[in-house]
Amino acid sequence: MGEKDNLARTRILLAPILSLVLAGIIGCSSEKAQSAAPVAVPITASPAVQKTVPLTVRAIGEVEAFSTVEVKSHLAGQLVSVHFSEGQDVKRGQLLFTFDRRPTEAMVAQAQGNLAKAKAELAQAETNTARYAKLMQEGVVARERYEQEQANMESLRASVEASKGTLENAKVQLSYTTIYSPIDGRTGSLQVHAGNMVKADEASLVVINQLRPIYTRFTLPEPLLPQVKAAMARGKLKVEALVPKTDTAVSTGYVSFVDNAVNRDTGTIALKGEFVNEDRRLWPGQFVDVTMTLAEVPNAILVPTMAVQTGQQGQYVYVVKNDMTVETRAVKIGAAVDDQTVVQEGLQAGERVVTDGQMRLVPGARVEIKHAAGASGSGK
Repeated sequence: MGEKDNLARTRILLAPILSLVLAGIIGCSSEKAQSAAPVAVPITASPAVQKTVPLTVRAIGEVEAFSTVEVKSHLAGQLVSVHFSEGQDVKRGQLLFTFDRRPTEAMVAQAQGNLAKAKAELAQAETNTARYAKLMQEGVVARERYEQEQANMESLRASVEASKGTLENAKVQLSYTTIYSPIDGRTGSLQVHAGNMVKADEASLVVINQLRPIYTRFTLPEPLLPQVKAAMARGKLKVEALVPKTDTAVSTGYVSFVDNAVNRDTGTIALKGEFVNEDRRLWPGQFVDVTMTLAEVPNAILVPTMAVQTGQQGQYVYVVKNDMTVETRAVKIGAAVDDQTVVQEGLQAGERVVTDGQMRLVPGARVEIKHAAGASGSGK
């Protein structure tokens, strides 16, 4: 019985101590639970800005020479001299080629001799006709004789005109022995060298491309045609061309041509931009990035493109509220302008949107802004 009494007394003594220990543990747990607040998610954010933005379209274009001339010879003969170097700039009227003149000079001399002979014969026939006219009036010769002389005179007069034509043709042929540049431009590869025989209107001697001004041809989808026509009705429609993957500056020109029909196979319309190209930045056959401004959208709301997310319900952004929590906001997106996107519906100017850190967010999450983006989005 003594041992039972000792156990009972021990339990009685330990009970208060256990109560104090349990109370301490419970108190510490309560304090830790109270001190463990939600952890803020670090993000970057940028305010939505309101400003006028250009409505632009982009396309891939190909540079074309303003005009291209394929130089050929109208005369068959030997090429004597070439008066330029391959790839040289030439002016309109500059001598390019000289052919052997001797055969055509002989043709001209022969034609001149034939004309002189025909004129002499005509003069004699006119004298004879006048004499026979007088003799017919005096009754010395018959009228038929006079009419024969008159017909001979008219025949010789026609021969004189034919000889004149032959002489002019010979002179034209002689002019073909020298070829001059019909345009200002740059020559390409020389196809025929001095000493070679050339056939008339067959071999291309050289190709000349006019580089100033110059064209850029590109196509746009058919639905943009009304906007293009409306923009051109307001004035010259500006177009810019940039050689991709280079550090060259942008070339600026204007739309000078819209094709008269839509391509049914591709559903596109062809256009040409004309550029002054004084620095020859653009070169025929080159591919360029073309940008065209169709209109300006006033009071547009813009956010950095990286802020726009895509979910099952469509596109949305995370908006930072005043209590530093976030909410999802469905938005309707418009055109992209550089690294920004126009928001047509869903946002107001000044509202802050999350631009980085969206993967760790849920609606209602508390956030901490580590960096405020938006220098590029200021409404300048």
